[in-house]
Amino acid sequence: MIPLAISLHVLSAVIWVGGMFFAYLVLRPIAAIQFEPPQRLTLWSNVFSTFFPWVWASVVLLLGTGFWLISVKFGGMKGLGVHIHIMMSMGIIMSLLFMHLFFAPRKRLTQAVIDNNWEEAGKHLAQIRMLIGINLILGLTVVVVATGGRYLFT
Repeated sequence: MIPLAISLHVLSAVIWVGGMFFAYLVLRPIAAIQFEPPQRLTLWSNVFSTFFPWVWASVVLLLGTGFWLISVKFGGMKGLGVHIHIMMSMGIIMSLLFMHLFFAPRKRLTQAVIDNNWEEAGKHLAQIRMLIGINLILGLTVVVVATGGRYLFT
């Protein structure tokens, strides 16, 4: 079960962090150039409605497999390396930021797009962009800590 849990953990991180990387650094600049606000904001609303179920699955799997591995593989919190504490703390912060993003600005963006209120939708997209930017930086940092942490913090 441990190899399966580790695989699901890593795949979930790749899906979430990789999706944010693609959205923020590839899709966002192209959408800003090619589309006027109504099309761009509608695109983002649709992208989020497709991507965020994957993020929810990733959050559940990351937290579930992470805490399970701490219990089964590492024997609890006491024996964990500093890098795992850092990874876990940052993962929890990322999850909370995503939940806020999902239940507040994403919901308001969706409603503003439905109402054709492009100015309001733009404000909510800007907030989402900021939160995804923060989560992307945290996520990339977690990848570094997860892969090199045992060497960095010994």
